[in-house]
Amino acid sequence: MSPQALEFAHALDGSIAALSVLAGLGVIVARQMRGALYLFISHALMLSASAVVLALSLHSTHLVWVALITLVTKAIAVPLVLVWATGDKVYGRREVDHVLSIPLSLLIAAGLAFVAWSVSQPLVQAIPEQPFAAINVPTGLITIFFGAFTVAVRREGVAQLMGLLIMESGAFFASISIVHDLTIIAELAAAVDVPIAALVIGLLLRSIGTVTGHTRVGHMASLRERR
Repeated sequence: MSPQALEFAHALDGSIAALSVLAGLGVIVARQMRGALYLFISHALMLSASAVVLALSLHSTHLVWVALITLVTKAIAVPLVLVWATGDKVYGRREVDHVLSIPLSLLIAAGLAFVAWSVSQPLVQAIPEQPFAAINVPTGLITIFFGAFTVAVRREGVAQLMGLLIMESGAFFASISIVHDLTIIAELAAAVDVPIAALVIGLLLRSIGTVTGHTRVGHMASLRERR
């Protein structure tokens, strides 16, 4: 690949990484569940797009499969499974409860992004031969932190599930810049495990919503076994 083409690929991947971080931040502060779902889909699309850029730049057919699997599972299958499993009762609700105020959440998220970037620098410097690690590794770690923060500040079970899936996407975002040739077993595992996990947890939340009338995690401590 020519230096000009590699520079363009770096710029394109950097733009995708910035949009990925913004989508992850949006899931943290979104007021409506449907809006959080759209941002989650956007985040999955950014991961798939980054895999495509790296696949073309590094001539890796494995990353093409990663991009396709991510597109099918996280941008299409998982949202459909969540909507089917939880129903309009969750996604039709206008407001989603937050533990912290949105301005405070944004401030903490900015701090987490700085910490993630600082922590990732020694790893980036240790693998200078990987041309996209300086972009994807910090972005992936920031995404992991954002996903964990989403789990912490959301009171809605479905939003917390999105946070867990975003953490997994962050790990993938970083790993594709380090390991370009995943085995077919790993690719198939990623294609199957994530939708199944979303289905199981979605059905669990649906059952809880049927019993309690809501899926707010903060109210689930009052659940008791029925005799």
